[in-house]
Amino acid sequence: MIDPAARIHIPAQSGAALVLKQGQSMRVIDVEGEQVSDLLCFAQDDTQEVLSAGHTTDYNEKLFLSTGDVLYSNRSNPMLTIQHDDVGRHPLLYAPCSQAMFEHSYGAKEPHPNCHDNLLEGLAQYGITSSQISIPLNIFMNVTISEAGHINIKPPRSKVRDYIELRAEMDLIVAITACSAGACNNFHCTPIDVEIFEEA
Repeated sequence: MIDPAARIHIPAQSGAALVLKQGQSMRVIDVEGEQVSDLLCFAQDDTQEVLSAGHTTDYNEKLFLSTGDVLYSNRSNPMLTIQHDDVGRHPLLYAPCSQAMFEHSYGAKEPHPNCHDNLLEGLAQYGITSSQISIPLNIFMNVTISEAGHINIKPPRSKVRDYIELRAEMDLIVAITACSAGACNNFHCTPIDVEIFEEA
């Protein structure tokens, strides 16, 4: 088994950002099971180029991504390709949870850890601002859609140490979280591990 070139541990309700070079792969691991992770990426040489949920849904002709699917930018360029997936169902439907979302959906009165702020904290070192945070890949998130079009969040299907592995198709700045929203994570927030592998 090939050892990763780097490992990053993301504690519950936090996030991290990193540079992923073209040809490198990133493995996102659900450490304890039933934990969602938001992933957002930007072109390293021009951060106005960002992961696009709309382009990715259009070009893959599906709402849920898995092995072999490609994540596209707002300029229609391939950014990441899913190489391996233990779960088989990852949407690009939900904005990262935010303080406003916790107030709106959970009735929060006090500051709450959230994916928007955790993404932004990691990305700020690259000059990326709040207005550039768009719809991420909702890794491990289990969503059902009714015939009437209603979206329902269910407990994640991911089990202990399940992972998704993605290969970079360009030089990227990648931010990733261990999601802070209760319903997404079966009301138990846990860590996410990330492993980086060099081009084979």
